[in-house]
Amino acid sequence: QVQLVESGGGLVQAGGSLRLSCAASGNIFSINAMAWYRQAPGNERELVARVTTGSSTNYADSVKGRFTISRDNAKNMVYLQMNSLKPEDTAVYYCNALVTTPQAMGVSLGNYWGQGTQVTVSS
Repeated sequence: QVQLVESGGGLVQAGGSLRLSCAASGNIFSINAMAWYRQAPGNERELVARVTTGSSTNYADSVKGRFTISRDNAKNMVYLQMNSLKPEDTAVYYCNALVTTPQAMGVSLGNYWGQGTQVTVSS
């Protein structure tokens, strides 16, 4: 199985910064795209940022210019640097990864989620 563990959430004042980290571990053959999603109370989970194996990135319009996603393929980690935080960024942030795992007769592609980390931005 594959586990994703996030860290780095917390409480910060508006205008501040936080850096989220996510470590993937387990029976991993390769990791394809990695991403961060967030879900605020009463809202649906939304994509914040995604990075491919080749480090191509895309961002939600609401975070462009403020957030930066990056990954370390050697360590199976993905990061989210969040600057100029706003109260509307308050949410639970989830790490997501498309992971290929070895099977007896080949490989299997699965979509995995972390448990989430709370980010709270005070005004």
